[in-house]
Amino acid sequence: MEAADGIVGPSPELLICGDLMVVSGGTKFLAARYKETNIDDLFIYDCTTASRKPQENQSEDGKPPGKTNNNILACAFSSSGKYFALTDDNKQLILFCTKPSWKCLSVRPVMRRCTSLIITAAEDKILVADKSGDVYSYSIIEPKNAGTVELGHLSLLLDLALSPDDQYIVTADRDEKIRVSLTKAPHVIVSFCLGHREFVSRIVVIPNFPDLLLSASGDGTLRLWKYKSGKELHCFQLNHLNIYEATKNEKKYAVSRIAYCCEGNYTAILYDCISAVSIFQFDASAQKLTFKQHITLNHKGWDVAFEETGGLWVLQENQQIPLLFYQPEDGQWQPVIDKKELVKISKYVRDHWTVFEGAMDKESCFQNLYKASFDNMSIYLKKKEERLQKQKNKRKDPQYESSEQTKKVRIGMLP
Repeated sequence: MEAADGIVGPSPELLICGDLMVVSGGTKFLAARYKETNIDDLFIYDCTTASRKPQENQSEDGKPPGKTNNNILACAFSSSGKYFALTDDNKQLILFCTKPSWKCLSVRPVMRRCTSLIITAAEDKILVADKSGDVYSYSIIEPKNAGTVELGHLSLLLDLALSPDDQYIVTADRDEKIRVSLTKAPHVIVSFCLGHREFVSRIVVIPNFPDLLLSASGDGTLRLWKYKSGKELHCFQLNHLNIYEATKNEKKYAVSRIAYCCEGNYTAILYDCISAVSIFQFDASAQKLTFKQHITLNHKGWDVAFEETGGLWVLQENQQIPLLFYQPEDGQWQPVIDKKELVKISKYVRDHWTVFEGAMDKESCFQNLYKASFDNMSIYLKKKEERLQKQKNKRKDPQYESSEQTKKVRIGMLP
């Protein structure tokens, strides 16, 4: 199943905001205040119960509608954790209030299936990117209002980000571009961050260095930018880490998730085709990324998330051990298995493992996004060689020589 053109998915997600944790998969998400280990406060929401019904007479391409489902495509917390929003495969935008308890505020239609969403720092709007390259905004203050188109690309959008002050919106697309626009006037393009050679899969504006942007791509690089000017500061070739010994193929090093922690300026990345997490540290003085640690996973990783204090959570494709936790000690992350929060949330996930069945055994989320390459010159030269060889063989044929002599005699007899 493709959640959006070219994207095989969706993959389960793990989100942390303060003491709230959400694990999503399929049509459901599980939410809990994971630090309150003595309280059973699990909240479960199933998108199939949302009030909006599937459209019966129309589809995005004008063809008769096919079978739809409610798999969650993207979700996000607001900065304070007060709001949580998601979009599903049935073209719904669902908004929740999380405090004092979880409550669904609205279910609104979106124009197309979405690939990413984010809530503004002011917590007044939700920005949603879709597979046609458009970004729409939806009001939180007036949760029943329809969306407003803000900007458009000519390519599938894969991710979007906002500067911490909401002044700039950054969009990443399939055609290798990162575009920076003014949020209040999105038609004003401030800059392009150009340099990736494949689709840009993830972008993150660094919260405690708000002028800097991290990006990852199908070209197997992790890049650091001054995004307002479009200047590239650093490019890290991930295949130089030699994680995947069998090949240097860049496709193996495409990044599916990025998590950032202000405590220590650490970045954790999860690979699309390698069961591993790599951790980097941002050196502010040198303005570059330094590799710190590699964590090998025994199963495919679905998502990663940092706690505010630097603890690293990993959601993986294993029912018995669905979550891993690593605690930083002297600049290295050590596994912890008896953490009370880990025990609590792991039990919730195991008890509802059926929500992840549709995401099992998928080799890649991005396999259809890579550019197809064609060597037309070699094909031309090969055909030319075959044609010349055919002509050479034909000249050696006795019948061909006899025919040529007959032609010469006839030409000689002409007046």
